Amino acid sequence: MKVLITGAAGFIGMHVAERLLARGDEVVGIDNLNDYYDPALKQARLARLSPQPGFRFQRLDVADRAGVEALFAAERFDRVVHLAAQAGVRYSITHPHAYGESNLSGFLNILEACRQHPVAHLVYASSSSVYGGNTKMPFSEADAVDHPVSLYAATKKANELMAHTYSHLYRLPTTGLRFFTVYGPWGRPDMAYFSFTRKILAGEPIPVFNEGRMQRDFTYIDDIVDGVVAVLDKPATPAEAYDPGAPHPGLSNAPYRIFNIGNQDPLPLGEFIAAIEAALGREAVKQYLPMQPGDVVATSADVSALAAWTGLNPGTPLRQGIQRFADWYRDYHRI
Repeated sequence: MKVLITGAAGFIGMHVAERLLARGDEVVGIDNLNDYYDPALKQARLARLSPQPGFRFQRLDVADRAGVEALFAAERFDRVVHLAAQAGVRYSITHPHAYGESNLSGFLNILEACRQHPVAHLVYASSSSVYGGNTKMPFSEADAVDHPVSLYAATKKANELMAHTYSHLYRLPTTGLRFFTVYGPWGRPDMAYFSFTRKILAGEPIPVFNEGRMQRDFTYIDDIVDGVVAVLDKPATPAEAYDPGAPHPGLSNAPYRIFNIGNQDPLPLGEFIAAIEAALGREAVKQYLPMQPGDVVATSADVSALAAWTGLNPGTPLRQGIQRFADWYRDYHRI
């Protein structure tokens, strides 16, 4: 099977590529290698992939319409995993146009290319951020997601709507995956666990927002990859149970699906910090700060729909996953 992975030099993209290559798939990866965070880390991820048989990389921005069209015309992909996006809730407040270009125009380019050069399945990254200001826990695909609290979240919700339109009009099977706070080796430096680790080892204070009164459903990268690959292998189909008279937000009479992927174990920020301290053998200096614009107090994933569809049940313990990250961090930075 020939698979396109967009954002292949990214955190999740690299891990998904490794998994597909290990089972013998042909993988074409694209990435714009931008400087949202240190491009050297992206290059290091690519250095792991490039020697592997069956992998090819092309530097390409999904916002480059002509480039995306040419790629699809030349390669004739079987399936697509679309992970390229401008990430970050807080960054979306200061750099809104980057999100329009990558997350909206870029996603439209991928959808159009999949229509013009048909693929068996498009799997794309959504986010738990789409739940916005919802306080009903755990978050379910049956919940309305009409109140985003960041532009990033709004673009991810827009992606789901755009995908449904193409599934309806052109019968393109699409599956959106709402990732919940992904962490692990080779992660993103802008994420809290990465920056906390760096600052603790440097003896610098770590910012603890909302005075630490926050919860997250921290999800280990291997569980995310398991979900992406399992869903990729099972193209979306219309839901027999869908009733247009009482529409379910996560189902459709088109070949369209939405799934949460989370650890099903929301933990307080204090436990998260304690896990990092234990893995590093050092205590953090904490700087308590107010809630940040665009942030939410808690996230929690109901993954029953994913379990019913794939049989998967994510659940890597936080301390185990954080220890693996800390070990990787020390090795990568030679500490």
